[in-house]
This record gives sequence, C-alpha cells and structure tokens, in this order.
Amino acid sequence: MTGAAGIDEAEIREELRGLRSRVPELTGALLASADGLVLAHETPPGTEPDGLAALTAAALGVGARLSGAAARGDFRELLVRGSDGYVATYAAGGTAVLTLLAGDRVNVGRLHLEGRRSGRRLAGLMPTAPVAEGPPGGGRAVPESAGHAPADGTGRPAALPVRSPGSARPGWRPGDGPRSAGPRPTA
Repeated sequence: MTGAAGIDEAEIREELRGLRSRVPELTGALLASADGLVLAHETPPGTEPDGLAALTAAALGVGARLSGAAARGDFRELLVRGSDGYVATYAAGGTAVLTLLAGDRVNVGRLHLEGRRSGRRLAGLMPTAPVAEGPPGGGRAVPESAGHAPADGTGRPAALPVRSPGSARPGWRPGDGPRSAGPRPTA
C-alpha cells in the first residue's frame, strides 16, 4: 500500500518488523518525518506514537544543534538511557527519523548496528522532499520555503534557529539568571 507522497507503508512496516526480529530486546520502532509526523510504527501498548514522533522531531532538532555547537558534524544518531531501557534515534535520510525502544538488557552495539542499517534502508524508501500531512482529509508535501528543509538543497533536516551570542536580550549577561529578569543594573 502506498501512502502520502508515494511512501510504501507496507515496505516500511516490513522493515520495522524485521528490525524487531533481528534485535530481540527491541520493544518498539517508529518512523517519523523530520516534522514529527508518524509515518509508520510498531510500538508497545501504552506508547503514544504521535507523542513519541513529536518528541523525536524535537530531539532531532536539539541533537543537530548540539552536534553543530560541539563541531561534530551532521546529526547521525542520539541515544538516551533511562532506568528501564533505551531510546535510540537515527537519521533515515534527510526527511525521516527512526526511533527505537529497547529494554535495559539490549546489546547496545547490536542496537546501533541494526538501527543504522535500517535507517539507511528506510532512507531509500523515503521521497526526496519532506512529507507532512495537513488536516484530516488531505495531505501535501511541504515546500522548502516553509522552513522545514534547508534552502541549500542538502536534503538534511533544518535545525532550530540559532541565536548569535550578541542577539541576547539587551542588558542580560550569562550568570544573571532568567532572561526575563530585565536589564542589568549599572553600578
């Protein structure tokens, strides 16, 4: 079955199921657009796919900014370890993100190996333009001018806006506390 913008949902779901069979400790897998819309998921009961997709998109933006700020190149992956397991996020081309949920006893090396491979395979199934669905009853591809994709044509997801050091609120300096504290008193 082909979904919005020519995405083959059956092939994507098959890849997610295959990934779960290759990593037995994997409890869920979700593919989302860089905008945070669910493209496909195989998630456990109690996991809200829409919320997870939105958080994945936010993590993508933060991860991309962190990687850039640390001069570590383009975003590739993000690993979060909680008390009950792992959440791993991998780039799936420039238009999608793969998020994996795993138990705390997962072999993290195997998780990375299979997550990276699946990310590359899923990237090949994605259209070249970012996908976003509009209100119920219709979907559309988001044009690059909408700020969802870089204008440089790299195909990488756009990061959050970057504020330059001199653009902070007037009078505020690091260490002054919340930015809403107002101008710094002069002595």
